[in-house]
Amino acid sequence: MTATTEDGPQEEYDPQRHAGLYGAQRLKAMSAVLLALLLSVLDYAIANVALPLIAQDLHASSSRAIWVVNAYQLANLSCLLPLASLGSRVGFARLSQLGIFLFLIASVACALSQNLLELTLARALQGMGGACIMSVNIALVRFIYPHKELGRGIALNGLFVGLGVALGPSLGSLILSVASWPWIFWINLPLALAALALAHAALPQTPRSDIPTDMVGSLLTVASFALTGVGLDGLMHADFLSGGVVTVAGVLCWAMLLHYQRERLEPIVPVDLLARRPFLLACLVGFLGFVASNLYIVAMPFTLASAFHRGAGTIGLLIAPWAVGVATMSFVVSRLADRFPASILSSIGLAITASGFCLLWFLPTDASNWAIAWRTLFAGCGFGLFQPPNNRAIMVTAPPGREGGASGMLSVARLAGQTSGALLVAGLFTVFPHPAFICLGAAMVAALTGSALSLGRKYLAA
Repeated sequence: MTATTEDGPQEEYDPQRHAGLYGAQRLKAMSAVLLALLLSVLDYAIANVALPLIAQDLHASSSRAIWVVNAYQLANLSCLLPLASLGSRVGFARLSQLGIFLFLIASVACALSQNLLELTLARALQGMGGACIMSVNIALVRFIYPHKELGRGIALNGLFVGLGVALGPSLGSLILSVASWPWIFWINLPLALAALALAHAALPQTPRSDIPTDMVGSLLTVASFALTGVGLDGLMHADFLSGGVVTVAGVLCWAMLLHYQRERLEPIVPVDLLARRPFLLACLVGFLGFVASNLYIVAMPFTLASAFHRGAGTIGLLIAPWAVGVATMSFVVSRLADRFPASILSSIGLAITASGFCLLWFLPTDASNWAIAWRTLFAGCGFGLFQPPNNRAIMVTAPPGREGGASGMLSVARLAGQTSGALLVAGLFTVFPHPAFICLGAAMVAALTGSALSLGRKYLAA
């Protein structure tokens, strides 16, 4: 069944397959999804705040310490689409449980790391666990909420992403004020155990695909993302020879992968979904939005430390308003995402985010904490307005049976944007001695570009 919206003919669903859950069943299932989501987002946000201390303790440069973030994101990004495909075959609930277990083991390894290499590898394993969770997260929401309320479920999902990011800096600052950085990973253990128990008891069983797992496609997908990401990181650190060779190898893997996937019935890289223009546009808007957000999120702790001369405890508190704004606006927009098109809501949201970055850009270095905080909150509110409508636009485009591919691609757009933003930060830190405000300017440009693309999707999708 296909419905037409102001963003174009894009809504496809099966009234029986997407009937959703009700009452206590929905409450328990959604609680399991949100707790697993909170686990992965909370740890990512805490690690960002600890980057300056980790760099100092492990005797690493600021640009190299960013690999604590990049390793998680690159492993997560590389594994998302193969795991989304696997989830369609083994069940979304089972894959989510596996992800929580991997995340728990990797958190212990992170806490016990003695050098940057060990921590980077442990974070990569943590990223794989997060990929298991994130690749099927929205697909599970698709089965928990009926189609007419899907926007509300996705907005609630966005609310918990915001809560995780909001709690992360504050919790990280609190931990770092009384303990060393390994404790930001130890706190994952009780949360992971609770999430695992609830997921086992409450997540719904979803229809499974009987198409065999594509191992060749999976390996090519991982190699394509990983080699391209590592190569680009080398280029950003001015390692042009090895970085260029690895990047070329990644591009060749992409060419092989796309050629191989053309004849597949359910391709791991969902070229069938990307051929749908509304789906492609929503993914591009999501990508640009998260490029902008990570240019801000990754660079801002260093900006606050070097340009505004704030301590570790204060840095977390000054970043927290971003996530408070995201969470607050995600709650507000939950009733709007099913009523108004993403071409309006998401465009306004990214324009507000760009305005917030612009206001931060013009701040003097002796600005008060309040001056920094309210501008950060304003930018976060815009991002919270942008996310749920755009995520809904991605999911309702997928035909029945392709929920896993759409959910994986939604997360790929997010993580590809975040990883690209982090790589740009590393590059700017390598090229410029004081890149703090340059990163803010680049974030503003990315957000404005995404807003313009979102505004025009009604006409571009025709």
